[in-house]
Amino acid sequence: MIEQMTLRDLGVIAEASLPLGPGFTAVTGETGAGKTMVVTGLGLLLGARADAAAVRAGAAGAVVEGVWIVPAAGAVVDRVAEAGGDVEPIGDGQAELYLGRTLTAEGRSRASVGGRSAPAGVLAELADHLVVVHGQSDQLRLRSAAAQRDALDRFGGAPIATALDRYQTAHAHARALSAELEALTTQRSDRIDEAARLREVLAEIEHVDPQPGEDIELAQRADRLANVEELRLAAATAHSALSSDEDQPDVTGMLSDARRALERAAGSDPALAAHAATLEEIGYRVTDVAGDLSAYLADLDDSGPHELSTVLDRRAALNALIRVHGSLEETLALRDSGAARLLELDDDDDRVERLTVEAGAAASSLDRAAQELTAARTEAAGRLGAAVTEELRALALPDARVEVSVTPGAESTAGRDDVALLLAPHPGAALRSVAKGASGGELSRVMLAIEVVIAGTDSVPTFVFDEVDAGIGGAAAIEVGRRLARLAETSQVIAVTHLAQVAAFANNHLSVVKSSDGSVTASSVHALSGTDREAEMARLLSGLSDSTAALEHARELLSLGTSRLIG
Repeated sequence: MIEQMTLRDLGVIAEASLPLGPGFTAVTGETGAGKTMVVTGLGLLLGARADAAAVRAGAAGAVVEGVWIVPAAGAVVDRVAEAGGDVEPIGDGQAELYLGRTLTAEGRSRASVGGRSAPAGVLAELADHLVVVHGQSDQLRLRSAAAQRDALDRFGGAPIATALDRYQTAHAHARALSAELEALTTQRSDRIDEAARLREVLAEIEHVDPQPGEDIELAQRADRLANVEELRLAAATAHSALSSDEDQPDVTGMLSDARRALERAAGSDPALAAHAATLEEIGYRVTDVAGDLSAYLADLDDSGPHELSTVLDRRAALNALIRVHGSLEETLALRDSGAARLLELDDDDDRVERLTVEAGAAASSLDRAAQELTAARTEAAGRLGAAVTEELRALALPDARVEVSVTPGAESTAGRDDVALLLAPHPGAALRSVAKGASGGELSRVMLAIEVVIAGTDSVPTFVFDEVDAGIGGAAAIEVGRRLARLAETSQVIAVTHLAQVAAFANNHLSVVKSSDGSVTASSVHALSGTDREAEMARLLSGLSDSTAALEHARELLSLGTSRLIG
């Protein structure tokens, strides 16, 4: 439940703190005082779209903060932890959760969850576990077939949820197979053309048969062959200096002469023997290098214009592929992926046959899942209609009758059912869809009756009603107040109302008070009790807070609310 909410610079409210707590809280106030800002602020805390127009005139931004009491373990705490936030344990398996939302006059918005910044989407996810909000727009929404189906599904609970999940899984699978089969059949000529083009491209690649890194290797070989004379001169000069076949000094001979000189004198000084051994090792290495240079020169002699021409031709073939496909790596990748794609395209006929069989089986599974979902909804529809009818008797519609029809409809992700709430408001009246035949006051009571009934099977921590009592009054309003109080026995209820008959049944009465200094209008919120509450009730009844008759009537209503027996 919401324990407390603080608003700053939101609409006409400069600053207000709303002590909420358990049970039934009624929020009242003069027209234009900012009662709706309470619901607007709550919407911001629950991830609603931020609107810069909600910032109080002249303020840099608006701030909304809320404290929720939530179970210390469960889906809410888990999602808060995923967002990086924390809750504060308060004992008895409960914890405090702090949520916040700031909105600048330029329209920028920031959210905080459990003390950490988070996307507003996280607030919206938490809202599914924390609160259900009903406003006058929701009465209009209840006229839609989708909203009526959602109400039935909520009432049906786990059996419908399980059947719906199976149906949606089967629906997604069937649609995927159908789409693939349609693509194969309708794009058959395009796929044949693609296979022909791909076969031609792969044949060109296979004809050249490129190898990884071959372009780099060929570039190096071409550079070598183009400079063969310079390379031969350098290698021959170095080889001649190391080991000459002609009668001239070379490194090998000089090293041999130096080693022998040291060996002859080593008898007089053993230190020279170590130097002689070093020269001998160097001689071996020089001989090896001379041999390698000799082999290099022989290889150069074998290389000639013919090999250079061959290398250039090969490079030209590779470059032709590279120009078309971007790089040698992309060409090699196309060779691999193209072969797999060609196998797929060539398998079209067999795939069509296989998919036709699979699609038929998937359609049968979808039919069974749809039938199971329809059966679950039909069973729940009878119970929902009877329960709402019974509830309406206590909402000053004693002769009203509600039925929930489930009829075949267009296939969608929600099933194949059209769900309609049908209302006969008095004896002899034909059942008509609430989308067409219900007045605003009747629709308010039907919606409230549905929530009271659903609360018995799908408990929601907090309900917020924004003037859902519009269009009703008198005895009907008293019964709405009774039912809100009854709903508050299992859930927290917050109702923005203009009816004293509804507010009388609240255990917590908040008044949004407007004041004006001539240029700036601001509102604050006060918790009412005693004579202050009587005066506000009198104002709601007659427009006058000090009318003797209105005060007497207010006390009568408050006495009725205090001594209510909700059955």
